[in-house]
Amino acid sequence: MPRLLHVTTTDISLELLLGPQLRAFQAAGYEVHTASAPGPYVAALEADGILHHPLEHATRATAPLDDAKALLELYRLFRRLKPDVVHTHNPKPGVYGRIAARLARVSLVVNTQHGLYAQPQDRLARKLPVYVLERIAAAFSHAELVQNEEDVATLLRLRVPGRKLQVLGNGIDLDRFRPDHTVRAEVRAELGIDDSTIVVGAVGRLVWEKGYAELLDAARTILGTRDDVAFVIAGPFDPDKGDPLSAADVDAAEAAGVRFLGHRDDPERLYQAFDVYVLASHREGFPRSAMEAAATGLPIVACDIRGCRQVVAHGVTGLLGPARDAAALQANIVRLLDDRDLRASMSEAALAKAKADFDQQTVIERTLATYAAL
Repeated sequence: MPRLLHVTTTDISLELLLGPQLRAFQAAGYEVHTASAPGPYVAALEADGILHHPLEHATRATAPLDDAKALLELYRLFRRLKPDVVHTHNPKPGVYGRIAARLARVSLVVNTQHGLYAQPQDRLARKLPVYVLERIAAAFSHAELVQNEEDVATLLRLRVPGRKLQVLGNGIDLDRFRPDHTVRAEVRAELGIDDSTIVVGAVGRLVWEKGYAELLDAARTILGTRDDVAFVIAGPFDPDKGDPLSAADVDAAEAAGVRFLGHRDDPERLYQAFDVYVLASHREGFPRSAMEAAATGLPIVACDIRGCRQVVAHGVTGLLGPARDAAALQANIVRLLDDRDLRASMSEAALAKAKADFDQQTVIERTLATYAAL
């Protein structure tokens, strides 16, 4: 039985983002191992027979010394475990994990590129270190599974060999995320929202990069002029990132009428209560929450950036506008608030696109095919 080891920074990524894939790989005949910082999500993996190896120095914070220690920690793990396949996930484990795996003479090193942390329009000071690190790390892999086709073009310009690159796409569990109108009234009752209110929802970590400055600005203006709308945001604080919202930021937004629900383990239920979904991010690879919203039949307002362009068909399944532009975001939200028929048509189109493009089984099959081919 071939031994497969997936490496991420945190255990939440292993369970919530990769869990279905890991279980599918297990069903396909692999002995599945994982490595990340320890945490509460490990138990669910181990309950299904997926082994976990805690990494003491894996961190999402900016900590170069810890990253160097994590590289050494992984090298020792690879030498001890002798996996047949090491599969890393960016950002940080995708760099030091690929290097450590090849130094440890792992037979097959695969990396999933979830979205380059720099985009062509970014300043050189941001692009240069990201591109240099990615180019170096790519030299240590056998295959690069790239979620977003726009990143393939960038990697080719960085002279990553085309033979290594494959468009992976991204997917979700379409059985879990689907319209369920019987749940709508139940969730709204829990939130204290009546059926006549139009609910604008967002789901994501509370960091400014997710576009909360623009979203909260738009929400304050809209809530100040009409009483038929509610803004609901679900997501945890993320103090390890360099741009977290503070408790004071949330308190100020709540004073203006925005509802914050914190982390939710039931997003598939929560989406049912929404009428419009907003993703105002400045950077995305291939956003999972937007795919989940589309699969639930929600029209989406998002920014015209890599990632969102792959999920939202402008004018068909939602509306795209410039990033970091609160006025444009507000205008697109209001357009959907004021046009019930447009919301309905975009809902149908979003469902159709999700069924055609966002099935996680496609991602699983492409990944297994990569393992088999190499």
